[in-house]
Amino acid sequence: MDPSSEIVYDMPGFIRIHKSGRVERLQGTETVPPSPSGDPANGVASKDVVLDPAANVSARLYLPAAAAAEPGKKFPVVVYFHGGAFVVHTSASPIYHKYAASLAAAAPAVVVSVDYRLAPEHPLPAAYDDAFAALQAIVAACRPDGAEPWLAAHGDASRVVLAGDSAGANMAHNTAIRLRKEGIEGYGDKVSGVALLHSYFWGTEPVGGESPDAAFFYPGDVERVWDVACGDKFGRDHPYINPAASPEEWRQLGSGRVLVTTAELCWFVERARAYAEGIKACGWAGQLEFYETKGESHTYFLFNPDCDDAAKELAIVADFVRGC
Repeated sequence: MDPSSEIVYDMPGFIRIHKSGRVERLQGTETVPPSPSGDPANGVASKDVVLDPAANVSARLYLPAAAAAEPGKKFPVVVYFHGGAFVVHTSASPIYHKYAASLAAAAPAVVVSVDYRLAPEHPLPAAYDDAFAALQAIVAACRPDGAEPWLAAHGDASRVVLAGDSAGANMAHNTAIRLRKEGIEGYGDKVSGVALLHSYFWGTEPVGGESPDAAFFYPGDVERVWDVACGDKFGRDHPYINPAASPEEWRQLGSGRVLVTTAELCWFVERARAYAEGIKACGWAGQLEFYETKGESHTYFLFNPDCDDAAKELAIVADFVRGC
């Protein structure tokens, strides 16, 4: 066997990394085109845009049908980060295209589904940097003279929600932490809301009812996934992956409203419960909403979007966006 073909990491169903550096992505490579004239299912128009040419950050933008009916109306802006363990998927993945369009219609809101650099070729904090650059570009584009016409006409920068699922929820949290630390000139240091859907957080010590071996239940070992995502730069109790490791940062989260959703059979259900309890205990002075779906697994709403539970969870997220 050619030594360069040796597999040094295998996350079943997700990714294989070879000793030579070659990366095989086993999911998340399929794409669907945008619908500039509107999706027949919900009337939501979509297009691919470059948010920041200098940083090479792009996104898929979704405009609800209600925007055509009321040309001058402003809508909340959802900045969405897709999941995929930081290693797979894009904004054009079929499951994320469908979800973003559905959320845009349900809220209604302008949804900006952000593309970001993936590990292992671009280990963290590359994705975090792209996320913050995207937020900066989006709030700038919402000005009347903004560079992106849909955002300039319909994006309300006073109602921005950072959202994501799994690794994307981790990104939404960390973007809100960074926003409070650094701020954005001409905008401030807070968004209206943060929606964390089935968040990917972890730590070396079990929480709640977690088994000490819980990490091994996740494909590829959840702890090893983190090591791959960050190129072994950050420990498994770094605040990026374990917010409880830095309560002084956590209490300064750059938003006054947070939604946490999870599912009873999610790999990270105890982490979501602990997040909801911990953010209140650390001294954060905001409003928290928590929603748990019984009998469902991690991000089930992406893979079975037409089931009753998915419709209910989408309604919870849409209601949260409307309230921000």
